[in-house]
Amino acid sequence: MNRRLIKTSKFLSLVLRHRPDRAGIELDAEGWVDVDHLIEGANRRGSGLTLELVHAAVAGNDKQRFALSEDGLRIRANQGHSLKTVDLGLRPERPPRTLFHGTVDAFLASIREQGLLKRSRNHVHLSADRATAEKVGSRRGRPVTLEVASGEMSDAGIIFFLSANGVWLTEAVPPRFLTFPAC
Repeated sequence: MNRRLIKTSKFLSLVLRHRPDRAGIELDAEGWVDVDHLIEGANRRGSGLTLELVHAAVAGNDKQRFALSEDGLRIRANQGHSLKTVDLGLRPERPPRTLFHGTVDAFLASIREQGLLKRSRNHVHLSADRATAEKVGSRRGRPVTLEVASGEMSDAGIIFFLSANGVWLTEAVPPRFLTFPAC
């Protein structure tokens, strides 16, 4: 992905997940916004956003962070929101027996003590495969991949959701459901 697309993708992540005010827009209750309103609002603030850039950022995002509506007129982030007003309409789903979470060494002590917490986001994000979790963890340094006993969590009544782009979501992962790599 070229620099312009990376910049566009980061901007879309910011406004569609956390700060719609940065583009002068409002998301509806399910996180959707009219693409034209997004472009107009962003450009009033000097962004230089175009329909072609939006489409390229959606299509070129390897994590499929964004979705366009069936008619292509609206856009939203698939997950990762910190906005409490957004409800993606996800239904509870039974997760696979094991999921994975990518992180870095610096957070391990806290995770061992508290588990995985959503912090400012609406959910903890989990990956269906180790490679994806490792890639996520590598964004901040040398990755550490944790195994999550998601089947046991589900049996214990903890609810999971599956986002449109295949990311598993839950409120928190208590430490007892985590397996840490040998040091």
